[in-house]
Amino acid sequence: MGFLSVIVAAVAGFAFGAFWYMVLSKPWIEAANIKVGEDGRPENDNPLPYIMAALAMVLVAGMMRHTFALSGIDTASKGLISGLGVGLFFISPWIMINNGYGGRPFKLTLIDGGYAAFGCAIIGLVLTLI
Repeated sequence: MGFLSVIVAAVAGFAFGAFWYMVLSKPWIEAANIKVGEDGRPENDNPLPYIMAALAMVLVAGMMRHTFALSGIDTASKGLISGLGVGLFFISPWIMINNGYGGRPFKLTLIDGGYAAFGCAIIGLVLTLI
């Protein structure tokens, strides 16, 4: 059941990312300085970032499951809050460091950090529901 919960949680995190970045596509494209074509869509249609994102979601969900099991996080509310904490206090600061040293706009940190926080909250919730 552990493997299944990791996969379902990873899919939920990935799906939330699709929603998040569709809603915030214009500000994200601007903040990330992505080149777009005449149609307003990014020029690079390489599938590799999506493959890497899916793999990353499995890794995050797997490590969160392991940490939750060791910490006794076993209810939906604990999973949601713990996942939010992972995103807010582990992943988002790292994004901020990378963006800061790269001279990227803080708006990008807010968009990407928001995805990390809420995506991890969803992963944590799903892990404790399955």
